[in-house]
Amino acid sequence: MANTQTKKLVMLSVLSAITLVLQLLGSFIKFGPFSISLVLVPIVVGAAICGKFSGAWLGFVFGLSVLISGDASAFLAVSPIGTILTVLLKGILCGYAAEFCYRLTAKSSPVLATFVSAIVCPIVNTGIFLIGCKLFFMELILQWATGLGFEDVYAYMILVLVGGNFLFEMAANLVLSPIIVRLIKISEK
Repeated sequence: MANTQTKKLVMLSVLSAITLVLQLLGSFIKFGPFSISLVLVPIVVGAAICGKFSGAWLGFVFGLSVLISGDASAFLAVSPIGTILTVLLKGILCGYAAEFCYRLTAKSSPVLATFVSAIVCPIVNTGIFLIGCKLFFMELILQWATGLGFEDVYAYMILVLVGGNFLFEMAANLVLSPIIVRLIKISEK
């Protein structure tokens, strides 16, 4: 029992470090004004492998690394509390949702559970980001939209702020997460 807990703790520590490194490296890969988030894969992997609240922990590490990397600096200038709340909540909740969905479906099919988690994680991450934009940053986003010639701020939010990044996150999760989870589970046998 203690050996299993130690392995999970070590795995969670390694995934935390990978999450931090991927976010910091990912901050150099820009899609428009925003970085492409590569860290959702270790969040899904941790949610599937490491047990209760691991996804939420890894999401917290993700959120903290976004704040440290400077990716949220434009939003911090407008509303520090709104930025911190949005960034940390989107990370924590996407990790928790991935873990919840995995646990809900893993008994019937661990492979399906990983795919479901890989879908849910970027949906929740992006959804909370959009809600945070609506609640705290609409004036700034309206300025950005108008500056690029968008008459509809919501079209700008979907097409420019989250569109490509969301599709990239979803594709990366759907391809990599099931493979990595399967390889880890095979290596544990």
